Amino acid sequence: MRIAGIDPGTIQTGVGILEDGGKQPVLIFSKTIHAGKEKLITGRLEIIFTELKLIFEEWKPEVVALENVFYQKDFQAAVKVGEARAAAMLAASASKIPVVEYPPARVKQSVCGNGRAAKDQVQYMVRSILRFRGPLTADSADAIAVALCHSHSKKFNRLQKDLMHV
Repeated sequence: MRIAGIDPGTIQTGVGILEDGGKQPVLIFSKTIHAGKEKLITGRLEIIFTELKLIFEEWKPEVVALENVFYQKDFQAAVKVGEARAAAMLAASASKIPVVEYPPARVKQSVCGNGRAAKDQVQYMVRSILRFRGPLTADSADAIAVALCHSHSKKFNRLQKDLMHV
């Protein structure tokens, strides 16, 4: 199964795509979409939507994983993240790809074993889990972490079902 993880932001949006079929997921694509600060929000959202649509067309993920919106002290930042999430969800919907959402603490718990892990811990663990040595932005690492969380959740649910039938 191909999983696209998205870390939405109106200036930078992280994207990571995993191939998850064997023992260990494999990172097959990562990118940070730079929408720019100088453009109007509508232009930035269009860039995010268009780039994601192209990525989805090329890599054909079967599911898109996003973090839920979480409370932020900065209301404006929360609104902007929500707008970028909407652009990502619309790109997935236009590409006929289902979207799943996870709370940020669950993503961090899944990848780091700590729901309050710092960004650098997430990046370190993503590299470690995937044995990845190439360049990786913080936004891409966060996106990959969401995809890994979905991969772990799928495996856990499958194990749970198997145990119920024993």
